[in-house]
Amino acid sequence: MTKNRRRSKAPVQSNASSTDTNADPQKPGLSGKKVEEVFNMSPISLCQSVLRQQLTKGLPSQRHTNNECPSIKGFQQEQRQLLDLLKRTATSGESNSVLVIGPRGSGKTTVIKNVIAELLLNDHIRENLLQVHLNGLLQTDDRIALTEITRQLKLENTVGDKVFGSFSETLQFLLEALKSGDQSSKPILFILDEFDLFAHHKNQTLLYNLFDVAQSAQAPICVVGVTCRLDVIELLEKRVKSRFSHRQIHLFNSQTIQDYIDIFKNLLQLDPQFPDQKFANSWNHHVEQLSKDPTVMDLLKQQFESTKDVRALQQLLMYPVCHLSDTSPTLSISDFVESRKLLTTDSKSAMLHGVSILELCLIIAMKHLTEIYEGEPFNFEMVYSEYSKFAQRKSSMQVFEKAVVLKAFEHLIHLELVKTVDGAGSRVQKEYRLMQMLIHGTQIMEALQKYPQCPTDVRQWAASSLAT
Repeated sequence: MTKNRRRSKAPVQSNASSTDTNADPQKPGLSGKKVEEVFNMSPISLCQSVLRQQLTKGLPSQRHTNNECPSIKGFQQEQRQLLDLLKRTATSGESNSVLVIGPRGSGKTTVIKNVIAELLLNDHIRENLLQVHLNGLLQTDDRIALTEITRQLKLENTVGDKVFGSFSETLQFLLEALKSGDQSSKPILFILDEFDLFAHHKNQTLLYNLFDVAQSAQAPICVVGVTCRLDVIELLEKRVKSRFSHRQIHLFNSQTIQDYIDIFKNLLQLDPQFPDQKFANSWNHHVEQLSKDPTVMDLLKQQFESTKDVRALQQLLMYPVCHLSDTSPTLSISDFVESRKLLTTDSKSAMLHGVSILELCLIIAMKHLTEIYEGEPFNFEMVYSEYSKFAQRKSSMQVFEKAVVLKAFEHLIHLELVKTVDGAGSRVQKEYRLMQMLIHGTQIMEALQKYPQCPTDVRQWAASSLAT
């Protein structure tokens, strides 16, 4: 067991380094770069490198220095509750299980990372606590999950070529292998991301065994499930549900617009450890002034009203940051506007830019039919009739044969701009099959404004209130 005990200490170091969010803020921006390269970089290039890394990882909404743990506005109570739970496992050997529930982008993962970072400030906990991170999207069955648990605990040599009869036996052996000389087990923290997906595993064996170990106190473990489904408890089998502690921590995004602006500034500002302190002070002042600009404020309000997800804000900021250069050393407001425009581009409207004039005419005909019959379904014959009336009335328009028009109509169905009405029988001749549009009239008009070399007659026909 001495050999196993020595091997079991290895994960503590690797986990602590990989999850410690309180590392020197200078390191993330300089990681992977030689010292010589850093000194050869201009301040703006180094700034861009640091900001790119800040925007590609989850950051807390408040800047933290001097090894103080970050905090998230609005979740102090929940963070303290989770910290207390994990600390009891890490210090007292008390087994627990808890679910962290909240919508996507509400800060569940960030809260857990911050709690673990604060926990690892204690030297004793950092040396003994083992961590296992599983994700329901990656560990799609119990066999893969068990292999990942073995890998993260670095017990591959211990398991070796041994043959086990069941998942439970293997898990028990792994826990036994982690016992130290005085037969006390090392505390293990299991983080299960996309927890609801583990409920779809055959017989929910992984969840059953983890909760069973936690309930029976065979080894000090804490199981933290992370999910966005409020009804996740209903997905659990009765035997699994009976072993779960039923502790739940709910996180609902309660950020204000001012909190959102603070996050905006935090994502773009440089830490005090930035090599060129004079440049960092100047840059942070620039970001402060930028946050007060009316145009930027308006963009942030639009983004805040559509989604409070910090990841969406990071995407918005990436475009202006990528355009920084020695010739353009400041963040341009026009880049923020362009970034917002790119992120909110309507895919359906953009798709219309690539259709032919004939297909565009059919879409306009369907738009008029939808307006005339107040949203009622239509069929190809009705669309062809509308198109024919328009094409014959305008001498500049080429009149296509019905077979060609039908082919164009089928292409629109393939592009999913039109769909068959549910219940419309497949036995019905395709010319008379009831259809509905999947694109709104405003999207059509918006696309027409940008359509290259759109005939004036077609644009006027689309703008007319009724098909005449």
